[in-house]
Amino acid sequence: MPATLHEHALFAGDPVLAGVHHLDLDIEPHAHDFLEIAVIGTGHGRHVTSRGEHPLRRGQVIVLRPGAWHGFRDCTDLTVANCCLSAQALRAELAALYDIPMLRRMLWTDPVASGTHGVAVTAVDPAAAEEAIAEIGLLERDLGADQRRPGRVLGRLITVLGVLADGRDPERQTIESTIHPAVAATVARLEATPAHPWRLDDLARAVNLDPAYLGRLFRRYVGLTPLGFLARLRAERAATLLAHSALPAARVGAAVGWDDPTYFARRFRTLVGLTPTEYRRRSRSAAHTQFSAPAESTGEQKSTVAVSK
Repeated sequence: MPATLHEHALFAGDPVLAGVHHLDLDIEPHAHDFLEIAVIGTGHGRHVTSRGEHPLRRGQVIVLRPGAWHGFRDCTDLTVANCCLSAQALRAELAALYDIPMLRRMLWTDPVASGTHGVAVTAVDPAAAEEAIAEIGLLERDLGADQRRPGRVLGRLITVLGVLADGRDPERQTIESTIHPAVAATVARLEATPAHPWRLDDLARAVNLDPAYLGRLFRRYVGLTPLGFLARLRAERAATLLAHSALPAARVGAAVGWDDPTYFARRFRTLVGLTPTEYRRRSRSAAHTQFSAPAESTGEQKSTVAVSK
């Protein structure tokens, strides 16, 4: 079962992590407590998720929400570029990304609404993939510079996301330019207090809408129901608590709004792909684990920032 990679051990105080990797070995299944974007370049390999194994193709873009897991097998000179975003930063200094429709869909809606345990696999044209990989390489360079340049890092991140958003199938970008204010208010309310025993009637009353109409709006803009979004949000918060606290699993469930331990375990496994106990065990066993990937030309091993390689 997957180990877990932790942003507190990998991000070195930055809200972003980046790297370009050339793989000739398997990358064991692993989860993250941060958001990961993996852009697939040339080479061959298979992608492993809770839904099984699937061949990788040049131009694929894999987005994993916090708590989701994946791995790579049968890799032959496979180029994978990773751009990882801190979950804490996505709720703070990077929160404005949610207000950009094309990025909201890429980073939030697609992986949450995909029904694949927080993993979304889409595709861009090969030219966009190569451009994004090159930009991720430059982002990796900027992050490793002796002199910190947070503005340069942020600008490079926006460029990477913009290249990927522009390279997607135009039919997947037919979304409204702004989110409906009632949906935005509901999302903010759920994210602020996910442990509250929310009901659809309560949420609808808070924005002065009929519950059925709010549900339709939410599906239109977010891709799932308000309570479905809340469940995904609770699972992400629970994953963070399981990885970073000593709270018993039952208390973790109660802390995010699932008071019944059995129900919490069932919902968490459905949304994350692991039971709470399995997730915590793998998180702890990997707390100080470093993964490595072969150097591009020498075949020597080099350490990597996240095995999203």
